[in-house]
Amino acid sequence: MKVSESTPAVLLLQDGTLFHGKALGKIGTHGGEICFNTGMTGYQEIYTDPSYSGQVIINTTAHIGNYGVISQDEAESNQVQIAGMVCNEFASLHSRATADGSLQDYLADAGIVGISGIDTRALVRHIRTQGVMNCLISSEISDIATLQAELAKIPSMEGLELSSQVCTKQAYFMGNPTATYKIAVLDLGVKKSILTNFTDRDCYLQVFPAKTPFAEIAAWNPDGYFVSNGPGDPSTMPYAVETVSQFLASDKPVFGICLGHQILAQVCGLSTYKMHNGHRGLNHPVKNLVTGLSEITSQNHGFAVKMDELKSSEKAELTHINLNDQTVEGLRVKGRKAFSVQHHPEASPGPHDSRYLFDQFVDLLK
Repeated sequence: MKVSESTPAVLLLQDGTLFHGKALGKIGTHGGEICFNTGMTGYQEIYTDPSYSGQVIINTTAHIGNYGVISQDEAESNQVQIAGMVCNEFASLHSRATADGSLQDYLADAGIVGISGIDTRALVRHIRTQGVMNCLISSEISDIATLQAELAKIPSMEGLELSSQVCTKQAYFMGNPTATYKIAVLDLGVKKSILTNFTDRDCYLQVFPAKTPFAEIAAWNPDGYFVSNGPGDPSTMPYAVETVSQFLASDKPVFGICLGHQILAQVCGLSTYKMHNGHRGLNHPVKNLVTGLSEITSQNHGFAVKMDELKSSEKAELTHINLNDQTVEGLRVKGRKAFSVQHHPEASPGPHDSRYLFDQFVDLLK
């Protein structure tokens, strides 16, 4: 069945709240953890970010789909990663002449079930109050009892390990083989734009699957190690903690972003926790405590490092703090050439205020 502008759809939240709207993408029933992104552009980059695996995205900007999609240039991975999409107004037609096609066809081809015509302001206010929860979108089932039974089958993001599912299945190279520096990338769900930021800085990369043993990675003899972003609960990844602890023991530079930051924190004996609502958007203010300067950052995370543990840590120290809620945004390991940030300095999409972090890592490689 093909979606039309009159095809009805429903959104059911885990707490029983029900919204009615219009179908978009594929006709079907699907769900995941619902969360909202406040970015006003860059929807294709958001939908293809592996960190969003298992999540239904609410686009808080009022109008989605107006500029269509460009299949390769604006994709952060080889496929759409989100579990569903919710928006207010959805444009089935696009105005950008260089686009490959419409967002409707793009989502339908990817098998994504979505819903439009939703009062996203009311929905986001509800989630901000009640906290993050699972949801179900359906454009084929109207019986509430049946929907509730399907919703109950969706696992909680807390306790869910997803990196080994979304990472590359085989190691691969990226960049110029004659580049000055070699970086081994532990792929926990890496974004293409992060890798491009390294290759643009004269780095040659080998990207390894999440569960690759340290010995296999070290055999390539890289100049440093990068631990990527990714989805799921960081506390469920002892395999990554073990690998990154060996990165650290090698005394070579280590850099982590988002999930990679949370893994490095665990190596230092720190804990993570699930946030009431995560940070997802392009305008989150962060203060660099080393320089005293502030930066506007792109963010996408639902877990964070415990601030009280970091402040009393003998192994790590706080370098960046979120100015909205005072949560941990960055750390460095004492006595090692290792640091990490919770936000996304590649900022695809988003402002480029934090891209100096890539330069700092390359300086350590020197």
